[in-house]
Amino acid sequence: MNAPLPGQVMPAFQPRPMPAPLLAGLRAHFGERCSTAAAVCDQHGRDESPFAAMPPEAVVFCESTDDVAAAVRLAAEHRVPVIPFGVGSSLEGHLLAVQGGISVDCSRMNRVLRINADDLTVTVQPGVTREQLNREIKDLGLFFPIDPGANASLGGMAATRASGTNAVRYGTMRENVLALEVVTATGEVIRTGSRAKKSSAGYDLTRLFVGSEGTLGVITAVTLKLYPLPEAVSAAICHFPSIAGAVQATIQIIQMGVPIARCELLDVNAVRAVNAQSKLGLRELPMLLMEFHGSPAGVQEQAETVQAITAEGGGEAFEWASTPEERTRLWTARHKAYFAGMQINPGCRTVTTDTCVPISRLAEILDVSVAEADASGLPYYIVGHVGDGNFHLAYLVKDGDAAQRELAERLSMQMVHRAIALEGTCTGEHGIGLHKMGFLPEEAGEGAVALMRQIKRTLDPHNIMNPGKIFTL
Repeated sequence: MNAPLPGQVMPAFQPRPMPAPLLAGLRAHFGERCSTAAAVCDQHGRDESPFAAMPPEAVVFCESTDDVAAAVRLAAEHRVPVIPFGVGSSLEGHLLAVQGGISVDCSRMNRVLRINADDLTVTVQPGVTREQLNREIKDLGLFFPIDPGANASLGGMAATRASGTNAVRYGTMRENVLALEVVTATGEVIRTGSRAKKSSAGYDLTRLFVGSEGTLGVITAVTLKLYPLPEAVSAAICHFPSIAGAVQATIQIIQMGVPIARCELLDVNAVRAVNAQSKLGLRELPMLLMEFHGSPAGVQEQAETVQAITAEGGGEAFEWASTPEERTRLWTARHKAYFAGMQINPGCRTVTTDTCVPISRLAEILDVSVAEADASGLPYYIVGHVGDGNFHLAYLVKDGDAAQRELAERLSMQMVHRAIALEGTCTGEHGIGLHKMGFLPEEAGEGAVALMRQIKRTLDPHNIMNPGKIFTL
């Protein structure tokens, strides 16, 4: 379903005919790595959002920066849109080719280019996934902590300013990207930043491209911060009689300054779903899933402090998961909550919210939003990175049911307005894409959005870089 819904601003699907000289140029450069097959184009015109596919006219499979630059130069010559593609795991319609064009698939650009273990940095091509990177650096005693759940590509994670379960301690992609290589809208290759941990040299172009969602250029290399593997890791779960109790305990943990690495909330519906899928046997009550990193003594001290705080807040059945196998089992189940929710509601798709508020306002927004969700009659579940005030309320709607979809979007709209009123944001980590375009002016203000448009027009005067995303020109 592609019609605009409440709170949503979405361009119509208006593909442009592919100029024959452009297609000939792509085939001359890419050979069999250029495809116009319907199945390939359809795959590259959809993501994990609830929108119907909007396929490009052609897909090119790039293997180098030179490939990306060649594709963009050809597209710029004919003023045809370019949509970067990683693994297709985005949730807000980032990959939909609303004006047709060329999908630039970077998944084959999957080499780790340079590891500087002494400096705790690594440079990778954009198609390297977070799991691949961590496998390749594990033997060096290092890891990259940003974990959005899906095994996303690092180029896509930089483009959407992703974060996830470890953000409460390690920050987001914004804090962990040091430098980029980018192909601009003219096909020029530029480099931003350096491997130095800080710089005062000129405008911060790295931060401009991080979170730009492919609308300013195509990221072709990323330099990232790395971290030593913690000496000790421990995980724990704790159940609460209510979501409010779990949230209040989280607020106290953060306000006490406990350096907790992860603090995830699962409501009773999410616990029920992961139990059904992963056979965990968890108590079907709201639950906090937490993880502690540090020295053995430090981890023990953190955990004991958290156990005392949760007990005071009504938490019960505090359980440890000290072995790697048990921790992996719990976190795998958490990461599969999105699909588990759909599996116990066959024939449904999710409309997933992504609000983030100051942690002191988290209980307030959750209380009202849960009451609205319960009153709606729609099935739903909640998972949240509550340690930094970010949560996802996923409404489950029957695929093709316009009335349910509209109801879910209306509830989502109300929640986003509420988050902005509480000095929060419409998107904590998914990005604007198509789905959140209607909320950006409310959050940032018309003046700020006008400045964003001016930047876009300056860097991409012909509007070929992922057009129709974040805002309309």
